[in-house]
Amino acid sequence: MFRVLLPFSLLLMTFSTTIPSLGMQTDESIQIAFIREGNLWIYSENKEQKIVDDDHAISSPKWSPDGKWIMYQTRLEKDKEIIHEIWAYHVNRKEKKKIPINGHTAKWAPNQNIIAFLNEEVLNVSDLNIFQNVSIGVNDFTWLPNGNGFLLASQANRQPNGWTNLILFKKNWNPHETDTETEHFFTIPKEVGTDKERILAIQASQFQFSPSDKWISFVVSPTASWSMDSNMLCIISSKGKEFSVLDEVILGVGKPKWAPTEDTIAYIAGGGRIVFGFKDKDLKIKEVPTTQPLTPDKYAELDFTWIDHNLLVTSRVKEAEWSNDFRKHPLPSLYKINRKTNEQFLLTKPPKGKGDYEPTYINAINKLIWFRGNSIIDAHKDVWIGDIDGTNLEMLLKNVKELTVYENK
Repeated sequence: MFRVLLPFSLLLMTFSTTIPSLGMQTDESIQIAFIREGNLWIYSENKEQKIVDDDHAISSPKWSPDGKWIMYQTRLEKDKEIIHEIWAYHVNRKEKKKIPINGHTAKWAPNQNIIAFLNEEVLNVSDLNIFQNVSIGVNDFTWLPNGNGFLLASQANRQPNGWTNLILFKKNWNPHETDTETEHFFTIPKEVGTDKERILAIQASQFQFSPSDKWISFVVSPTASWSMDSNMLCIISSKGKEFSVLDEVILGVGKPKWAPTEDTIAYIAGGGRIVFGFKDKDLKIKEVPTTQPLTPDKYAELDFTWIDHNLLVTSRVKEAEWSNDFRKHPLPSLYKINRKTNEQFLLTKPPKGKGDYEPTYINAINKLIWFRGNSIIDAHKDVWIGDIDGTNLEMLLKNVKELTVYENK
């Protein structure tokens, strides 16, 4: 039985000038890749350095499993066409490579430096030198935990008699075989939902395996515009025999996350896009069949991180209506929650006009890292770091849009 925690080859010139960190010394246990002013930077050995200075917008940095490569994506417009490119930068050799074919939704294999990505609805893999077609008709995917195959999701299509079903498949993959069998895994009902809300099942995304690999969580979405307001978090057993809809979620807050060591999933429950108000985004604990709310009345959650299987840290705001004037947005603070005792502690008190967003726990140094900015839509936030008890809080990096942390094992 699972337990559910609801809501909550080109050589690249590298700049020789390095900038000391603004914050505390972190040792060599971590490296941070981050985006600043559309360029790729790295923070390592307590210094920050620009490593890719590009005319194209850079996004989505991701570390390879061994920490030697940073994959990133670019977006450029050519002849009124938007082109998405996938690149990888080797940290030690200071070299960058472009995947031979354009694509998006790029993901590293869990145990080797191979990238899987989509080009339209074709799934491809690349070892950074050549690429190989794997499957067609793919809308989204995830690697299997052993790296020897994929869980694939098709997309429902409209036909004269209504929508087709969204179907999940499994496919083994071997770089030495050009064609391997694709097997049916599960057919999603045409409508999914809760007692309060139902949606058309058009797409599936955000696939994650639980720590034991016995369960897979994913989000089912309706049409594009509808998905801004209502999606369904689902769970299916890894053998495809048990399927459950957990609750309604939106895409504009923190993604569902499994606990580090237990098959317990946390997520932020509630429908309605943020522009309809900072409200109805509640943190709860559910151990079937009972449910225990964790979000106090008149508060809402924006994102969270696990520390261990008992402790979480959440970015929480007071409920408020949306305003196009960001100065009127409610500003969150970080709270620590003990899911066993239901004790909750205020960790941060940002200065006036600032809020704390997107907390992430870094196990290698036993610290929290998060963004501090003017509003939820601020794309130039600063990065802060501190102890998990709310002490020793310091600014680490300024003016950052995205970041990803690699922890040396």
